[in-house]
Amino acid sequence: MLNLLITEAPSLGSQIFIGLILAILVYVVLRLAFKMIEMGYVLKRKRPMYNHFYFRLRRLNQNQKNILQNQFSFYKKLSSTEKKHFNHRVASFMADKDFIARDGFVINDEVRVLVSATAIMLTFGFRDFYIGVISKIVIYPKAFYSNTNKAYHKGEFNPRLETLVLSWEDFVEGFRDGKDNINLGIHEFTHAIHINSLNASDVSATIFSDSFKELSEMLVESEPFRNKLMDSDYFRKYAFTNQYEFLAVIIENFMETPQVFKSQFPILYIKIKQMLNFNIAGY
Repeated sequence: MLNLLITEAPSLGSQIFIGLILAILVYVVLRLAFKMIEMGYVLKRKRPMYNHFYFRLRRLNQNQKNILQNQFSFYKKLSSTEKKHFNHRVASFMADKDFIARDGFVINDEVRVLVSATAIMLTFGFRDFYIGVISKIVIYPKAFYSNTNKAYHKGEFNPRLETLVLSWEDFVEGFRDGKDNINLGIHEFTHAIHINSLNASDVSATIFSDSFKELSEMLVESEPFRNKLMDSDYFRKYAFTNQYEFLAVIIENFMETPQVFKSQFPILYIKIKQMLNFNIAGY
């Protein structure tokens, strides 16, 4: 008598489970492969393979768009496609952060949009634009007393509390003269971006921190270059307080007077442009 061994086919549930496992494995393999390919690209090109990719673009309401168009000069330099990406990022940033008012100040659309737009302007060349080390943005009407060093401040960033603090009066003043190379919002957000680049592992943070290391090595190794920077009247002396203030000040200059920066310090200009992956008209 011939005995036939009949094996039951896997149940539907088992098939689905196996399919999910295979799909996850394929996803992991493809993700690792992409990271390896992009790392090679970054090492060669010093920029990410792509910057803007969204399944759905968030939108600003008409009042918020009017604020950008009428009060944020950088926005006017963007193409129509770039403006859509910028709007999406501003809307996303506003939704991600807690805006907190102090000393009777009132948080409104103008405050949220202009503060968020400053962050997005600086990270517009980044893939991850959220600046993860910031969770709260505190706004005072004017200079405030800081318990950190028992003095009055116009702005500060506290990484331990994940908090950026700004004087609205001084924030607005920073944009009133777009050519004086003094901008509180740019300065304080640069501190946060700098700290974030030391802790984050995304491709943009890596490019930023690696580029800053290269810049620091240039300053250490080249005494003539270092002396030229320190003797120049183009950068305010506060830049030479420490490495954090140096970076914040030179990015203020980069954003406000890019053509002057480029003509006086072309090598430094290229390095900052690389750090920010900045490919905007006029820069």
